[in-house]
Amino acid sequence: MPAVSSLALLLPLTFLVPTERRASSAVHPPPGIEGKWFGVTGFPTDSIAIGFEIKYDSAHHLKAYLYEPVLNFYGLELPGDVEEDSGSYVIRSYVVRLIPRGDTITGSYFPLHAPMRLTRVAALPSEAPIPAFPAGPGPAWRVKLDAPIYAPVAARDTLAYVGTTGGVFHAVNTRTAKVAWTFAAGRPMYGEATVTDSAVFFVCDNGYLYKLDRFTGKEVWRYDLGGERASRVMPHELIYDFDIKAPRPVLAEGVLFVGSGDGSFHAVDASTGKRRWRVEGDEKVRVTAAIWGDLVIFGSWSGRVSALDRATGRERWRKETHDPVTSIPAVIGGKLIVGNWGGLVAALDPQTGVVAWRMLFWGSAVMSDPVDDSGMILIGASDLRRVSRIDPKDGRVLWRSDVYGWAWARPLIAGGAIYQVTASAVPYDMRHVSGFAELDRKTGAIRWRWPMPDWAGAFMNGFPAGAARAGDLVIAGAVDGTMYAFPVRE
Repeated sequence: MPAVSSLALLLPLTFLVPTERRASSAVHPPPGIEGKWFGVTGFPTDSIAIGFEIKYDSAHHLKAYLYEPVLNFYGLELPGDVEEDSGSYVIRSYVVRLIPRGDTITGSYFPLHAPMRLTRVAALPSEAPIPAFPAGPGPAWRVKLDAPIYAPVAARDTLAYVGTTGGVFHAVNTRTAKVAWTFAAGRPMYGEATVTDSAVFFVCDNGYLYKLDRFTGKEVWRYDLGGERASRVMPHELIYDFDIKAPRPVLAEGVLFVGSGDGSFHAVDASTGKRRWRVEGDEKVRVTAAIWGDLVIFGSWSGRVSALDRATGRERWRKETHDPVTSIPAVIGGKLIVGNWGGLVAALDPQTGVVAWRMLFWGSAVMSDPVDDSGMILIGASDLRRVSRIDPKDGRVLWRSDVYGWAWARPLIAGGAIYQVTASAVPYDMRHVSGFAELDRKTGAIRWRWPMPDWAGAFMNGFPAGAARAGDLVIAGAVDGTMYAFPVRE
């Protein structure tokens, strides 16, 4: 996750295991706790390599340094001390418990108490260089728009649609790479548009939901959502709670369903722009809703997932995730897949909200939206820097592929390939690079990767949001204000 200390991303997860803060132990640990340790933590469905170096610092505080290759940590100093606790040792900031027995350590890691087993080693791993992948075909065309693009691109027929942070909504002809029309909304846009045969619907930070004529950009109506007039926090190396998403209006049987920045949720007649119903909320809604039968399901920054009756707005069930919901809820394989800022992925029964399983992205926020890949879950990650294919039945990770940058954007499936855009920032706690990659759909292996040129002087670079397919092109917007089109090779 960008603009966030990697430590800050992990700390919200501690809500799962309340702990009592204790003073550091002044007792010297028994022989064997100091040193280098490496092994495995996790569950049968998802396990990772992990290691620690435990040693005294200059002030004689016992400290732990984390080696977690899946999260790109190689010697990260963990906050707080290693504390003695009834014959074992704990690192409270990371919810770690270590039980030394000679040259082995058993214990648990992170709020779900993943079992851990380590052995003493002479050396711990170091970061490997990025492989020299083929560069691929490169962009087929690029169009410079007016300002940075954080919204996912939408496409239909020969037009691609996107709004920018400069307050302008664009329609671009994908055959000619020319702007077909623009609409001055006046405030930034961060959400994807919904496109029908005749209309385009999108939300804007001026507080309105718009309907435009798809071919001319002429305004048909606007609906006041309220609550979107507060300023956003953008990615920055010292800012933790950035805010770069907005919901796509979901169209079902002539009604648009969409949340607002004041936490309210709305049902709007798509033809007239008149309200069908509105429900109050307590925190902003930044992700798109899911439709499941007669329910509309959405998540908010309160950490709550709510299911409402589509006809009346009456709440049917709710579930707390305890961190902002930053990933679009999606029903895949009969499970409602929900991801949050704290790195939790959960599968719920969409009809009742009952939890089927939970997993962690090992400290990485979940900002990518899950995609249905023939009944399997395909989802990107933030600091985890990977695209994962997961079985919705039990949360088993089938494969994980390192794409070397923030995969906030949803993966895009095209034939036997997966296309993934990535973003990056400098300076940051770990290495990320921006680019556009084609992955093998069966294995996740990178076939080629086009590296994004650096945007001089900028903290962030690359593609923060999802791409869309338009014929034989995949189209994505970047923070340099450019719309890029890459050829699809099936």
